[in-house]
Amino acid sequence: MKRRQKLALGLWLVAVGAQAQAVWRSDSLQEVVVTGTGTQHLLKDAPVQTEVISRRQLQQYAGKSIEDILTGLTASLDFSESDMSSRLQLNGLGNSYVLILIDGRRLHGDNGGENDLSLIDPHNIERIEIVKGASSALYGSDAIAGVINIITRKHTAQGLMLENTTRIGSYGDIRQHDGIALNYGRLSSYTNFQLQHSDGWQNTSEEAPQQTEYHITDSRNKTVNRHTNWQLAERLIYQLTPDVELYADGTLYWKRIYRPSGHHPGVDVKTWDLQYDNLSVSAGGKWKLNATDVITLDADWKRHAYNYVYTDTTLTDGYVKGRFTNYYPYFPGDVELQSDQRLTNVSLKGVFSLPWDQRLSAGIDYRYDWLKAPMRVAGGKATDNTEALYVQDELEMLNPLSLTAGLRLTRNEGFGLRLTPKLSAMLKVGDLRLRATWSQGYKTPTPKELHYQYIRNMNGVYLYLGNTGLKAQHSNYFGVSGEYTVGRLTLTVAPYYNKVNDMITLVTIPAKQAPAELITKYDPIKVRQYQNMEDAKTYGVDVTLRYQARHFTAGGSYSYLDTEANQYDAEYDVMQRVVIDGMAHHKANVYATWSRDFTPRYQFGVGVYGRLSSKRYYQIDGDGSGYQLWRLTTSHQLGSSCRLEAGVDNIFNYCDRTPHGLHLGTTTPGRTVYASFTVRFNQGRKLTNKYKSNLNSSNNETD
Repeated sequence: MKRRQKLALGLWLVAVGAQAQAVWRSDSLQEVVVTGTGTQHLLKDAPVQTEVISRRQLQQYAGKSIEDILTGLTASLDFSESDMSSRLQLNGLGNSYVLILIDGRRLHGDNGGENDLSLIDPHNIERIEIVKGASSALYGSDAIAGVINIITRKHTAQGLMLENTTRIGSYGDIRQHDGIALNYGRLSSYTNFQLQHSDGWQNTSEEAPQQTEYHITDSRNKTVNRHTNWQLAERLIYQLTPDVELYADGTLYWKRIYRPSGHHPGVDVKTWDLQYDNLSVSAGGKWKLNATDVITLDADWKRHAYNYVYTDTTLTDGYVKGRFTNYYPYFPGDVELQSDQRLTNVSLKGVFSLPWDQRLSAGIDYRYDWLKAPMRVAGGKATDNTEALYVQDELEMLNPLSLTAGLRLTRNEGFGLRLTPKLSAMLKVGDLRLRATWSQGYKTPTPKELHYQYIRNMNGVYLYLGNTGLKAQHSNYFGVSGEYTVGRLTLTVAPYYNKVNDMITLVTIPAKQAPAELITKYDPIKVRQYQNMEDAKTYGVDVTLRYQARHFTAGGSYSYLDTEANQYDAEYDVMQRVVIDGMAHHKANVYATWSRDFTPRYQFGVGVYGRLSSKRYYQIDGDGSGYQLWRLTTSHQLGSSCRLEAGVDNIFNYCDRTPHGLHLGTTTPGRTVYASFTVRFNQGRKLTNKYKSNLNSSNNETD
């Protein structure tokens, strides 16, 4: 391992030591970002610290999925892939505390409490904006740890555009992206299809000895199961006038996870696959009142259904025609609904210029959650209503000091009223940017957390319970950062502290505290219930370094993290100090890329990337081992219409072979190879400057 570490470090140092052929000042700091304040700012002048993964970085890295991209290009994010979810964590807090947006609108696709990130097509991303820390004043619930905004690509050429990207890799990995853009006069359309498939892989065939009756070494459980998903999306934009734009879009999504059946009952014998069905429709518009003032309206309806598809005859509890039945027989091909989640969200927002270099943002939000889960929620159904008013003022008159203050008033049907403030400041001193933020986060319990009632039969019977006595969670976030650019080099240092009160987590409770009828019926070996912790806090520092010349870039990011939580142990009547699950003290990313035009029609690029993590800590079932993964990518741009990418991931063939049932540092398989080919056909002319300006403004201001 030491030899591999030295070789990996040598690869990076050699790349960093390469001499650029010409000085080139990156325009990345000139990029327009919107997520931190909901309004347009140059990245270097954004009042709220914002991390951007640009289109150029996305092309150089050539990640197969959004999880792959985020873990490979930023150190503060981590994932642990499984059948049910990606298990995202940002600066110590999990997916339920991270708001994920697509073009400024909330992603909806819950798998086991985690968003299904397969809904995001990695080949249709223009850039990714990451804002860390509580952002509930602007975005409402879920934004306690931060916000990830996926900005999709926009096609501005008049006429017809066709594009196709096909990627293949180890373990039967197939990624397909097809797009058709049509811009004619005031109407534009973009149709996007994506397909993702993997045969899955098995890093070990051993089951955790402490979780099974026998020592099993021939399990058929896979680390990641074979799966297929596809999505069809359509977006229509109509420029009613130069100042009024209307849009409508929709998506249709399907996913199937194929689970192998083994020969150890209760461990690896699976008699059903998992299937997900999504449908979403949205509509809205933007009205530019003048050069600075704008009003936007967005309305979304999204449905996410989770089903069992039986692969063998199975006797199990079920609901037949709305009536509960014990030991009902399901046959191969039968489908049983597990949950149907629906979200309705309406948002009206205005941005207005005020005297003395001020910009005012104000809006109202309405959200309605509807959940049907006959086998998983007490009573079978649950709903939730939330309304909110918010206002934000950006004050520039104190230049070089700028201030941003925001306040949201939220009313939830079960938890009443709550005010959530935010205050940010930025001081510009030459090429130095000093930023500071204090903000509060707020998150009400989800219908699942309140009403869950679920039996899991895996290595024994586990009973999971909701808790109608839960309290809403709220947080205080403090963050500062210093960003300094000198010549080709940009350095950012950003310490933070985030204290979450009444944090909700699953806690093991004595069986006698569970409903007696459930204990008698299922005889579980363990009962877990959603409960509020007394308090929890995360703190650390993020450091990023970037060097950029005309042909060569190098840099990296480092994240130090620590967490603490006080949790009441009802069984022993004591207060316990625990870590937050999944926490790793040290994570880092390093990279070096080089590219050059060899002819007017051929450009070559090569990149080396490293991802490193220390041990990940958990309260039960063991810790996840530390790891380092290295990646080599190459790109070949052939004219303006063809691009070939190829590379090797996990160069040194690291594989976490921890037995099933215990926590992994990473689910990544051993060394893998990939290749992708993109072809694009454009027929038409560019938009006029007037309409292109309107479109670009719309894409940024409303995202």
